[in-house]
Amino acid sequence: MRSLLFVPGDSPKKQQKGLESGADALILDLEDSVALDAKPQAREITRAFLESSRALPKRPLLIVRINGLATGMSDADLDAIMPGAPDAIMLPKSEGGTDVGHLAAKIAVREAEADLPDGTTRILPITTENAKGIFGLGSYSRSSHRLMALTWGAEDLSADLGAETNRLEDGSYTDPYRLARALTLFGATAAQVDAIDTVFTNFRDDAAFRAECLAARRDGFTGKMAIHPAQVAPINEIFAPSPAALAKAKQIIALFEANPGAGVIGLDGEMLDRPHLIKAQRLVARARKLAE
Repeated sequence: MRSLLFVPGDSPKKQQKGLESGADALILDLEDSVALDAKPQAREITRAFLESSRALPKRPLLIVRINGLATGMSDADLDAIMPGAPDAIMLPKSEGGTDVGHLAAKIAVREAEADLPDGTTRILPITTENAKGIFGLGSYSRSSHRLMALTWGAEDLSADLGAETNRLEDGSYTDPYRLARALTLFGATAAQVDAIDTVFTNFRDDAAFRAECLAARRDGFTGKMAIHPAQVAPINEIFAPSPAALAKAKQIIALFEANPGAGVIGLDGEMLDRPHLIKAQRLVARARKLAE
């Protein structure tokens, strides 16, 4: 996944626009974008959208962000939307692998009740929306076979810390949020899943948004969440493997296949070893998934 676009769970109009946005995934939100008294209706709207969209010949992944496990509302969310067979559940305020395991058990029961294939509903946690989540980032490895990626959040973390701001005057993150971002990348790598960068809230600042996307790609993130359809196309462009990078990756793989006993190979004056091969294999695999 390159682009993951948030759409409110109680807005059929915005959900339909999301289908037309070109996003790789839609995040149908039952949490922050839905008022408390509107949540029952949002669940029904979201379920109806899931049911109507799944039969489309070409569609994005459909991910539902439920309310956090500590809110007492997650069971009602799952009861309502699991019969619609979402591709994944986004877990906000996740504090570690134990939370993923807890959610996985809830999903398994509802898959059985809805006669869905066991294990098909994946889990995408938001890992740094509170201080406890920072310390749980090393616990996602082997937490559940449903784990599909990790992403992080800066806005809720600001509230938890009582911070005046999470960005400096030049737009860059302050140190606590740079740490959260880096640890999410490490946590995802340790769990052998993709790392997805957080949202950029000023959707009118195109230059800063592109710069943040490029920095995320540079560091190893494979995609980014979006809050506006206008952000989708730049994300897709920046996080898609370039033809040159893909060609080089295939060349590296071919050279190692032609020299199975070699620990190091040379290419265009550069010495390459096994970490370069792994990186090339991941790039080719990601390009193949995007093509599919």
